[in-house]
Amino acid sequence: MKQEIHVTKSEWYVMTCLWEESPRSLMQIVPLLSERVGWSKSTCATMVRRMSEKGLIGYRENGKTKYFYPKVKKEEVVVQETREFLQRIYNGSIGMMMSALVRQNDLSKEDIQELKEILRTAEEKKRS
Repeated sequence: MKQEIHVTKSEWYVMTCLWEESPRSLMQIVPLLSERVGWSKSTCATMVRRMSEKGLIGYRENGKTKYFYPKVKKEEVVVQETREFLQRIYNGSIGMMMSALVRQNDLSKEDIQELKEILRTAEEKKRS
């Protein structure tokens, strides 16, 4: 059984930086998060330290500089977060979620085509 990975909204910002490119030093992370979310150097340092302690990110030292990298794959986190969202909001029902989106007219023609392709692929996998 896989370990559950919980990533907070704030942790997502750091993870996104590291999923985009890693390893990165704190001095490479700070300007990105300063621009994206207005964080100070101390806020970035605190987040990186906590996330390292939590096991979400690791680091390698090169001299006095630590270079951080993600210890979890984006795909694994996305799948788990999606499952938790579906369970919390829609009692686990994908149909209820899709129905809510359709009722709000939130699906573009491109979205609908993409969903059809996803369902076609899922159906083919079930046949195999």
